[in-house]
Amino acid sequence: QVQLVESGGGLVQPGGSLRLSCATSGFTLDYIAIGWFRQAPGKEREGVSCTSSSDNSTYYADSVKGRFTISRDNAKNTVYLQMNSLKPEDTAVYYCAADDQLFRLCRLNTGRYDYWGQGTQVTVSS
Repeated sequence: QVQLVESGGGLVQPGGSLRLSCATSGFTLDYIAIGWFRQAPGKEREGVSCTSSSDNSTYYADSVKGRFTISRDNAKNTVYLQMNSLKPEDTAVYYCAADDQLFRLCRLNTGRYDYWGQGTQVTVSS
């Protein structure tokens, strides 16, 4: 049974940092692309970052480049999203998702992903 569980969200002041974790089970993380997405109230879900298994490449939305870093620890079956210099507009529920096609390169469109976590709330406010 595939499961993804996000953690690490919370309330942080502008300019602060958070590290989100996505604990996975039910598949071999080494073979799978993982994406981070977010959804703010009244807005569509958007891609934030993703990591491919085949070549360890990463992808970032323009809005988070230079501030967010995605990484994976296959031995721990966990993917991380380090978020620095947070802004109020980063406020959203953050989700991780898994692509069930082995070794496919990651992209930031939601349609590529088959399994989703329940989300973790990130609020950036003073």
